[in-house]
Amino acid sequence: MTNSIRSTSLLLVSLAGQACAPSTNAPPPSAPPAPPPAPMTAYTTMQPLAQYAMNPADEIALARSAAPASISADAGVLVLGNRGYETAVQGKNGFGWLGERSWFDHCDSEEFWNPRMRGPDCYNPPAARSVLPPYLKRTEWVLAGVSKPELISRNKAALLGKEFVDPEPGSLSYMMSMQGHLNEADGHWHPHVMFFVPRATAAGANLPGSPIFAQEGDDTDPVTILMAPVRKWSDGSPDTPAHP
Repeated sequence: MTNSIRSTSLLLVSLAGQACAPSTNAPPPSAPPAPPPAPMTAYTTMQPLAQYAMNPADEIALARSAAPASISADAGVLVLGNRGYETAVQGKNGFGWLGERSWFDHCDSEEFWNPRMRGPDCYNPPAARSVLPPYLKRTEWVLAGVSKPELISRNKAALLGKEFVDPEPGSLSYMMSMQGHLNEADGHWHPHVMFFVPRATAAGANLPGSPIFAQEGDDTDPVTILMAPVRKWSDGSPDTPAHP
């Protein structure tokens, strides 16, 4: 996604082969509503962890709102703990669900430390294996108190050492939740599906009238993300106003 809209990830292969409780399409009553728009605040450093945390039950419901119940019923769910994301619900279809926090965005984002950001996201198995791990590792570093310059240095070293790898073919994720808050300018934006490819120039994206948006990779996050808005939210309600 672009810096203005991304929520836009510990391997989730371990989630496969496990059972999980079926879920409904819509979040239960305990799921929190999306925060209302607020004036942009310059967050230059990480805020206290409590500002990024959620009640686990609410966070599970939020994560499951990222895609329809046909996918969420058998998916594993991660929630933010004191040292990183932790498995809250074991899964059996290889999909990984979580609520992204602000440090999933590019390191140069003005909202990199924004504690209001909540991005319900559902990664399919190829993305769970290849795209998500760097963001989960970054979360561990963030919660350990690592500074942004050191995060960038560690990330580059992990890329050079092949600890972080290119997206597997077919990597995609669903961000179809009305419950999210991706940034201060766009709120939950539009329901969309994201496709992950190795760093590339996304020709034709981000142009007037184009149905595809893109966040192109850089030296720290060398993954290009192509975003295709869809017509309905995960609960089946139409996107109003729909993306042109």
